[in-house]
Amino acid sequence: MSDIIQNDKFVELTYEVTEQKSGYVLSTVEFPLGYIHGHNEILAPSVHAQLEGKTEGDVIEVPIDCDEIYGPRDETLVISDAIENVPEEYRKVGTSIIMENESGGTRSFTVTHVDDKTLTIDGNNLLCGKQVIFTLKILKVRDATSEEMEFGGEITAKPDIDDKLMMPV
Repeated sequence: MSDIIQNDKFVELTYEVTEQKSGYVLSTVEFPLGYIHGHNEILAPSVHAQLEGKTEGDVIEVPIDCDEIYGPRDETLVISDAIENVPEEYRKVGTSIIMENESGGTRSFTVTHVDDKTLTIDGNNLLCGKQVIFTLKILKVRDATSEEMEFGGEITAKPDIDDKLMMPV
């Protein structure tokens, strides 16, 4: 009998995020992602809740209202400026810019529009205002080792190192 997902289980999965309205695939994680259930949750809490009780080989779909995760869209975080005021390295759609406010807090903005006269950045999470579906494929469920519990995830083998290549310190 297969292990079921519950606290202290090592879980390995892949997932895809699709916008409900358009059917457009927003993100795909094809390389297995591993975590220890109940300890180092790596996805939204509502996704982890739906994984409870599932087993290896299960495929589940979890609808998510992204406003519940990221908050509602805030149009005051959409800023346009004259292109000549923006350094060249930021003049490409998709570029991330970390900005700091007067009190030292930081926020990531994404360049969303560039033309001959203006550049627009958006500090909202790109999923704000969207309804998405997480489609998760569960690849592995097993007991986590004590080392993994302490480490917070799967411990992979260290690469072989040729001792002759080691430099004395």
